[in-house]
Amino acid sequence: MRSQFRRSPAFAMTAAFGLLAAACGPRVAPADLVLTNGRVATVDANRPTAEGVAIRGGRIVALGSVADMKTYIGQKTEVIDLKGRFAMPAFTEAHAHFMGVGEAKLELPLARAKNWDGIVAMVAEAAKKAKPGEWILGHGWHQEKWDRRPADAVEGFPTQSALSRVAPDNPVLLTHASGHAIVVNAKAMALAGVTRRTPTPPGGEIMKDKAGNPTGVFMDKASGLVEKALADHLAQRTPAEVEADLTRTAESADREFISKGIVSVTDAGVGFDTIDLYQKLAAAKKLTVRLYVMIIEPSARLAGNLGKYRMIDAYDNHLTVRSIKRLMDGALGSRSAWLLAPYTDLPTSTGLNTVSLDEMRTTAEMAIENGFQLCTHAIGDRANRETLDVYEAAFKAHPDKKDLRWRVEHAQHLSAADIPRFGALGVIASMQGIHCTSDAPYVLARLGPERAKEGAYVWRKLMDTGAIIANGTDAPVEDVDPLPGYYALVTRREKNGDVFYGDQKMTRDEALRAYTLNGAYASFEEKTRGSLAPGKLADIVVLSDDITTAPEDRIQKAEVLYTIAGGKVVYKK
Repeated sequence: MRSQFRRSPAFAMTAAFGLLAAACGPRVAPADLVLTNGRVATVDANRPTAEGVAIRGGRIVALGSVADMKTYIGQKTEVIDLKGRFAMPAFTEAHAHFMGVGEAKLELPLARAKNWDGIVAMVAEAAKKAKPGEWILGHGWHQEKWDRRPADAVEGFPTQSALSRVAPDNPVLLTHASGHAIVVNAKAMALAGVTRRTPTPPGGEIMKDKAGNPTGVFMDKASGLVEKALADHLAQRTPAEVEADLTRTAESADREFISKGIVSVTDAGVGFDTIDLYQKLAAAKKLTVRLYVMIIEPSARLAGNLGKYRMIDAYDNHLTVRSIKRLMDGALGSRSAWLLAPYTDLPTSTGLNTVSLDEMRTTAEMAIENGFQLCTHAIGDRANRETLDVYEAAFKAHPDKKDLRWRVEHAQHLSAADIPRFGALGVIASMQGIHCTSDAPYVLARLGPERAKEGAYVWRKLMDTGAIIANGTDAPVEDVDPLPGYYALVTRREKNGDVFYGDQKMTRDEALRAYTLNGAYASFEEKTRGSLAPGKLADIVVLSDDITTAPEDRIQKAEVLYTIAGGKVVYKK
């Protein structure tokens, strides 16, 4: 006799799920979030690809097929159907300036201007809206990237005359894209007390015209002469105003990185005051990104504070401080990179050494004795050689110290004799792929073809020595967006279509690793991030295109669809 019992829809759904689970394998505890039906690049040699990721408690619990993922889906599981889209570990930015990115978002965007006249027009418009005495700030100009030189240029650089004309009552300070030079107007120089008799400080240059008058351009440590006047102005704010401004800057930077699929950021040099701010923000859960911070303070201040400020994965994996930053030289664009031989286009100069070797040796000893990583900005071949010499001497003096992972930041222009030393010493080359294609138009002018071919942005030569290369953007020097950087690594193609020494390209997989797991390794974090594997933090980016297989012209067109940090969707397009 047929049963009269009629099953409810809910019973039918539960039964169906049970049959599905039985077919797919034993039930497991449901995940909080499941990504499925995608193309997942894990950057994990044990399982290079998958179709989905299961996440629980902010960490990855499984990777596998669509069928595998179904076993992790419960009633409360959030499911994202990738619909064939590409997922990978969230980008690791190995060298940027976090607060600088926030500040650049709030200043005049000078990189948009095609020439000096365009920048002057921006300043003129800002001056119309500014109160008398209010500082006008901008960032991102680069004289080598304009379509024409200023009429009154000195050594290719602009002068203060036009700025002074359009903003006579407002001090103007415009920062070079590299961060190693500024151009200011007469009002700013007057507030700073700079005259033709002002001596140039060591490690800097006050550019002057033929009559001996300051042009308004200040290089490296000379910039501090005017920046002090700006600092004095800013010091007039109340403590509450200062904290509000800094918090707004940090929150702006946080949003910018997250929107570009970047969750881990190495902040390449801040003082103790900024680290105090980061701790407040992290404690209040106002930091989405994970910051790995380099301390940039004089040795005298470091001595009594290293123990106080050292922290690893504090505030739920959002703040680590275990490295020290030093700057050995300036930048190639401003001709302040320290070279072994004179600049091809300025034979009277070999650039600038911006920290004494005695200070470098003192810092190295302090770092190695206190278990701190040392990260040194070195762009020119002389700067790189001197840095490697200091590192090697410290390593030999402390043979018991292992796994130091000391870094050279940029390592842009190397002597052939020094390239093998990176691999031999275990020194990480923290480089920026985008610098290669961005700088290429003037590299030959600065170095000449022989030196450029020998050691300019030689990723392949460095990797062949066994060196680890971690990639970044040096933002706000370059845009935060990692996709142009990835494109530069795999193509070395300039905007005009030329390829800059193509034999030094990375493969797609090498570039992916440089922008994820290598960056994590460079900050001692490869066990918790940088690749997708069970137990690691669920930091993931979903892109509209598979950048490991897409045609070259599609790489930079890929869009960030989701950024996931600790298993939570923190950005969605």
